[in-house]
Amino acid sequence: MSRMLGQRVRQFGEKLVRRQPLEPREESEIPTLHLNTLNLVLFGVNTPKARIYILAGAMAVYVAGPAVIVSFLLVALFAVLCAFCFAEFGARVPRSGSVYLYSYVTMGQLYAFITGWTLILHLGVATAYLTRAWSYNFDSLIGNHISQKLEGMFSEHMPSFLAPYPDFVALALVLLMAGLLILGVHDSALVRKVSAGCNVLVLSFMFISGFIKGDLHNWQLTEQDYKLATSGSSDSYSLGPLGSGGFVPFGFEGILQGAAMPFYSFLGLNAIVTAGKETPNPQRSIPWSLGIFISSCFLAYSGVTAALTLMVPYYQIHPYSPLPQAFHHVGWAPAGYLVAVVILCALLYSLHVVMLTMSRLICAMVEDGLLFRGLGKTYARRGTPIVAILVSATLSGILAVLFEIFHLVELMSIGALLSYFLVTFSVLILRYQPDQNFSKKEKAEEEIEMEPIVGASPLESVPEAGTSNPLKSLCDPISTTPTLKSGQIVYGCTFLLVLLLTILSLLLALWPSRVFSGDPGFTAGAVLLLLLIAGITAIIWRQPQNTSPLPFRVPALPVLPVLSIFLNVYLMMQMSSVTWAQFGIWNAMGLAIYFGYGIRHSPEEKSDPQQQRSVSRLWMNTPLMLNPLKQSK
Repeated sequence: MSRMLGQRVRQFGEKLVRRQPLEPREESEIPTLHLNTLNLVLFGVNTPKARIYILAGAMAVYVAGPAVIVSFLLVALFAVLCAFCFAEFGARVPRSGSVYLYSYVTMGQLYAFITGWTLILHLGVATAYLTRAWSYNFDSLIGNHISQKLEGMFSEHMPSFLAPYPDFVALALVLLMAGLLILGVHDSALVRKVSAGCNVLVLSFMFISGFIKGDLHNWQLTEQDYKLATSGSSDSYSLGPLGSGGFVPFGFEGILQGAAMPFYSFLGLNAIVTAGKETPNPQRSIPWSLGIFISSCFLAYSGVTAALTLMVPYYQIHPYSPLPQAFHHVGWAPAGYLVAVVILCALLYSLHVVMLTMSRLICAMVEDGLLFRGLGKTYARRGTPIVAILVSATLSGILAVLFEIFHLVELMSIGALLSYFLVTFSVLILRYQPDQNFSKKEKAEEEIEMEPIVGASPLESVPEAGTSNPLKSLCDPISTTPTLKSGQIVYGCTFLLVLLLTILSLLLALWPSRVFSGDPGFTAGAVLLLLLIAGITAIIWRQPQNTSPLPFRVPALPVLPVLSIFLNVYLMMQMSSVTWAQFGIWNAMGLAIYFGYGIRHSPEEKSDPQQQRSVSRLWMNTPLMLNPLKQSK
């Protein structure tokens, strides 16, 4: 009985870590090496950035004030660490794809499901955010008549943790876009170029306007200025909190919270890393393109925010329609209307791409058997995944109707942070593992070669070096190449490291003053945690690394991944308890689906090559977070 129970537990564990082998590609599917550094930068820049037009205003009003510029600087520095990890993670798989595909090929089924489920949440919340932002801007363009009417009807009946009124305009927009996707409406190269051009024009116009109409006094505001604005304002909704005034009105805590929120805006990193396989010299092209992309994003985001906070006092910025209202504030009403129309068009394009990406990710997980098969049903006349589109639109529509845009931003950000955490965790683990065969053909050949060894006498097997002395294997392993045991040591140490980093992040996020003020208990606890973290990092550093050639490798391992994991976890701790509760409910639903359905319906091997090729084609046609290569053809 105990042997049968142990066998079942082992089979269950093998299912959780079962990796998906890659099918050999046909010659026509192998990309040619024709891209350069500029092409990679354009892939990242073409990722829709219209969300920042709204986020800059909300962050300046409620989170960090003018110091949101510093928040963007911290995000850019953090993005560099994540970019390194993304580059190595993508380089390990000899195929273009998404984070979900890379996770399935390298880390196993459960890890891939968590990654895909997190991305579905991020894309669903992003859809709700974009539709709610479009509704706010459209309503602002016509004089706020819709919001005033709906708020008067529903505000008394809405709970405090929900939006003041249900946004039916956002719901209608989600359903309209879902209908267009079902009919097979896709974007084109011309639409992408026009959208990118409009974004550049709006950003340039905003920069120039900030220099012309900006006032440095708006970075030095006092309580007297706030009282004057309050007495002279006829619209109390336009006045946010004062804080302590000045350039950093909400303190260092506000800067850190602001750094946690806009990190999703750097998701073009994945597009660059994926397309980097098509460059003749990835070791040079990928780092340079990542650096240029992150620098351009920082300059664009911080420039818009600087111009905005110079034109308008931060507490008078409209949180959900900041740029058009800023032009109205300085007396440039025609420019405000023009910018509002451009932003509406940019939001529509972003919404279309995000919803298309979400439906394709759902279809990919359905193909792998991790989600319900009915979600993959297609519309026969157009060949579009009608059920996946409708389900994703329903989820996003509910979020858009019920939740305020600020809460959506937090939920979207925590999903992005967890995605980057999973990537960084994977890089730290995989560098210390023995060689892995990701190709289905190579895996089969390896099994054939190992058949005589399996049948050999146990006396002929060579014991793994260092098994007789566990402490020596931790601090001074004998083997210079990764072994099964050294890989397991890194697995265990990394999990323990994440636990300690989480506890340290909680201390710093909840009781920072007590930690840094010299409180004996809290300070001693933080120092002890740092010593343990340093010791475990040293143990990981002592383990042999895999020296297989890769197009790109993270430098200073394991220090940079450990630092990236800490920053991910710490920024996630900046989110509110309501956001964590919503995130926990979503993950509980996902794990229930996986253990109740996915683990039992995911095939051991995909026996139908045509089915696997269809999945490959699906990925090759997926934009943004999944795959940008279709845009390069």
